[in-house]
Formats: sequence, structure tokens, C-alpha cells
Amino acid sequence: MFKKVHLRLTILCGSITAFILLAMSFGYLYISEQSLKNSSFSAFQNNMNTLLANLEHQSVITHEWLTKMEQNGRYLIHITDNGVPFLFNERETDEQKQLFRNVWSIYQNSPGPVEAIEYSDTYHMEFFYAPEQNKKERYFACTAISERNGGTLQIIILAPMDALYAQINRQRFLFLLLDILAMIALFLFSWHFTKIILKPLEENQKKQIQFVASASHELRTPLAVILSCASASEKAAGSERSHFLESIQSEGMRMSKLIDDMLLLTTADNHSWSIRTASVEPDTLILNLFESFEPIAAEKNIALSVSLPEKAIPPVSCDQERITQVLAILLHNAVSYTPAGGRIRLLLSYNGKNTQISVEDNGPGIPDTEKEHIFERFYRTEKSRTEKGHFGLGLCIAHEIMHAHHGKIIVKDTPGGGSTFTVLLP
Repeated sequence: MFKKVHLRLTILCGSITAFILLAMSFGYLYISEQSLKNSSFSAFQNNMNTLLANLEHQSVITHEWLTKMEQNGRYLIHITDNGVPFLFNERETDEQKQLFRNVWSIYQNSPGPVEAIEYSDTYHMEFFYAPEQNKKERYFACTAISERNGGTLQIIILAPMDALYAQINRQRFLFLLLDILAMIALFLFSWHFTKIILKPLEENQKKQIQFVASASHELRTPLAVILSCASASEKAAGSERSHFLESIQSEGMRMSKLIDDMLLLTTADNHSWSIRTASVEPDTLILNLFESFEPIAAEKNIALSVSLPEKAIPPVSCDQERITQVLAILLHNAVSYTPAGGRIRLLLSYNGKNTQISVEDNGPGIPDTEKEHIFERFYRTEKSRTEKGHFGLGLCIAHEIMHAHHGKIIVKDTPGGGSTFTVLLP
């Protein structure tokens, strides 16, 4: 499923960014090409002013001068004197003659002097021309009438736009190449970016599947015992039936605790966990826990002690019930895993920023390879897997409670053996 979503998101993100890139490229190309055409047309107008000024000052217009003005094909020049073409124009092809006739026709049908630019005795106008029969041929055209020596010169000058459009085509090709490379880079980036986005969702789904599988496994065991005892109690006599009923009640309570823990974690996942903060004296909190767990520790022949600082510690703002739950989980684990004759110590300290409450034991400890996993749901160390009352949810619940308080739990080895869990309350 995630592979299909990954692919579709990549296509969507890549397509949107590619569309934006192409739109910006087309916009830039349009503005750039219009600017090139306008600047080329302005340069053509300036050149025509200069050329016509030189023409007006020529007393005799020779073939050599006209050839020089054409600048090796840069311009095409056609001149008639009182309607009679110059001998210079006899070299024109039929297509060129038709081209000049069409250009002159446009000039004649134009408003004339209203749009024409007057230069001394010469009137001229410039415009863009593309023959209807061949749209690929495009020209800047200049038409002029010059009064001189009692006669009239009709002048047509054409400048092929091949060089301009070659430059435009080179620019388009360059942009096309850059756009293709950019789109490849965008799709690769989209593939990597969407993969990063989907990774937490994929991991979350895996955790949910694992959570459901583990919960089903944990619920199946007490349910099987309940069903077995219920079936056996139907045929059992008084004392035996009482034993089966006690087993059913015990497993039912065990199942109820597991369900409560799972509902608690579900509430944390939905961020609907209500934290009712109040000012709490940490030393009072520690002493109350000590009194609650001292009989349990004594029953297992474990020495439980408490260590408080000499100076008073300022109150902390927290949910007393939840923090008590965290410390109870840590103490319960310590009592469960510490062997008879061992010791557990509750320590309270303050470093100026955080109030630190530690539960220190000299039990079997936790291997370094498992320390990073102990706060995961349904994770249990090898020894705890044999303990019937542990589902692997306690430390996960404690971690979620501390996260809601903007605090944290750290674990390290106790000098000489064992584990020390420290709760940091800001």
C-alpha cells in the first residue's frame, strides 16, 4: 500500500513542481523573446536612420556603395528612381521582386506620414513583415521616399531575422534542456522527500500491527485459562470448583489490567490525555511511595530505603496521580526483578533545573542492547517474559506520562550491578 502511495505522491508533487517550473520558464521565455525582438527592432530603426542619412548625402549612388550597405547579406536593398528600378536591382530573383512589391504595398496602404518618421527630405517607416506564402521568412522592413534633384527615390530595405530567431531557438533549446534536467531532479527529490514523509506513517502502521498482534497474544492466554477453568468447574466438586473460580477471577483481573493499560496508551496516542497539574512537594511524594512499597519489599526480603537531600527542594508542577503512577511502575519492576536479599533505593535530588527522582536496584540489570527498546510497547526482557504479571506496557506508559509532562526517563547501570531509572521533572 505504501509503495503505491509513495509512487502517487511522487508523481503528484513532481507534476505540480514541474508545471510551476514550465509555467515560469514559458513566462520568462516570452518576456525575454519580446525584449530581444524589441531591442533588435530598435537597433534596426537606428541603423535605418544612419543608412538613409548616408544615402541622402550621396550625390551619386553607385553599385559599390549599395553593395557595401547591404553588408554581405545583412540587408536587401531595392531602389527605384521615379518608378524605374536601379540597374543594381536587376540581380534580384522573381521571389525577391515579389517580396519587395508586397512590402511596398503595405507601405502604400499604411496611414503614411502619420506613422512615418521624417528625416530631412526623407520619409520612412519600419515594421515587421512575414510573407504569407512562407511564414518562416521574417523580416524587419524599412520603406522610404526621398525627394532629391527634382526626382523621387523609392527605397525598400529588408533585414532578414534569421540571426534573431536562431538566437531565440538556441535559448529555447537551452531552456528545454535545463527544464528536463530540473524535472528529473524534481522527481528524484519528490521521491526522496515523500519517502521521508511516509516513513513515520509506515513505521506507525507497523507498530499498530505489532501492537494488535501482541495484544491478541497477551489476551489469548488468560482467555484460554478462563474458558478451560469454566469448562472444568462444571464437572468439579465444591473445593475444586472454588479453586477454578479463583483462577477465573485472577485471570479476569489480569485481563482487565491489560485492557486498562491498552486504553491508557490509546488515550496517549490520541493526545487526549488530561494532565491536571498542581504544586506537589516531591519529598512527600517519595515518602508516600516508600510507605506503600515497604511491605511488598519486606515480603520478598528486599531492603527498601529512601535518600532525601538536606536542603528543601522546591515544589514541582505536575499531575501527582500520574507521577505517582510512573514511580509505582518503576518500583514495581524493581521489586519484581531484584532477588531476595537485594536492595532498592529511592533518591531525590535537584540540579537547579530539574527535580530528579531515581529508583536504584542491584538486580540483574538490563543489557545495553535492550536499553533502547525497553520503552517500546509489549517489549520485555528475557527474564520478564517468564513473569506472568508483566505485559511489557508499564515502562511505555511511564514514558508517555513523562512526555506529557515535558520530562523524561533515563536508564543507566547501577555501580556494582543492577539498573537505575531516573525521572526528570522540569
